[in-house]
Amino acid sequence: MLMEMTTTVHALKEWAIAVNALESGQAIMLLRKGGINEQGGSFRVAHEQVLLYPTYEHQQSFMLKDEYSNLVFPVTSGWHPETISISSWAEITDILPVADKSVVNELLPFHIWNEHFISDRLKWKASKPLFVLLLRTYKLPQVQHIPYSPKYGGCKSWIDLYEQVELEGSEPVLSDHVYDQLVKDIYGIIGDRLYAVSY
Repeated sequence: MLMEMTTTVHALKEWAIAVNALESGQAIMLLRKGGINEQGGSFRVAHEQVLLYPTYEHQQSFMLKDEYSNLVFPVTSGWHPETISISSWAEITDILPVADKSVVNELLPFHIWNEHFISDRLKWKASKPLFVLLLRTYKLPQVQHIPYSPKYGGCKSWIDLYEQVELEGSEPVLSDHVYDQLVKDIYGIIGDRLYAVSY
């Protein structure tokens, strides 16, 4: 991939455990319905190249597969680190809306969540599809420590940081071949069962 940007302020908020899985190459997939405060009341991808901003408050161990559930430590409502450590960014290469529970269940090997999470996400805003996001993740050359701001809080997917983060020198977590094969496998499962989205 040719990097389009050398710096960015755009960030996608996601559970820290999911960010860790993306950074370690254990997953390339996120499942989103959108934050409560999402503009327009539904999920949209605001930027295709985003910093990965780890969140802690809403992580639920019972919604994760066993190998991830014991890695989550509960925090009190409203808790956040005073300094946010950002160590990666991602290109959202594919946006795949699905509504068929059987399709989502077949994608279980490709993400960190369990059947409870899938059922919960599909039932919430049942008229809306679940968005399968495929992310090519890159590790930043050095971790960026960003002071927390109340602007970054709330149930929203997308935020802009106050400071630009340098992307040059980043390294992809997975090789082109491995990433492309995973994407091919996922498309092989979904096939022609995408949900038609109109905005």
